[in-house]
Amino acid sequence: MELNVKIINQSNHELPKYETAGAAGMDLRANLMEEMVLQPMQRMLVPTGLYIELPQGYEAQVRPRSGLALKKGITVLNSPGTIDADYRGEIGIILINLSNEPFVIQHGDRIAQMIISRHERVRFLHVEKLEDTIRGGDGFGSTGKK
Repeated sequence: MELNVKIINQSNHELPKYETAGAAGMDLRANLMEEMVLQPMQRMLVPTGLYIELPQGYEAQVRPRSGLALKKGITVLNSPGTIDADYRGEIGIILINLSNEPFVIQHGDRIAQMIISRHERVRFLHVEKLEDTIRGGDGFGSTGKK
């Protein structure tokens, strides 16, 4: 099944697309007038030139590209970043350089990936007690330990 999503593309790049049949994400590209240099431990908002209109009940998640993270130490700072269905502004990617070397971002570089995902809305019900489970309140590495 495919979901129709309206998009405005103010960059000169092709629209985001799935690169393989099994891909979950689509690459997002930098839309720059001139190169940007991301210094070690610096964070920066990188424009894409893309604007989307998601249907209610969906979000776009912005995630790092694994190759940039492993090879260059570049990642999406608020990962995953969420684009809500009612947001109409430009998609911007908050990148951070976790390496010890400056990183140059050129116009057209693939800087992140975007996944469109369905989500549920909840209504919290205030209660005095939750149902017991075997795990209970144990957390932070407790599962699988005896």
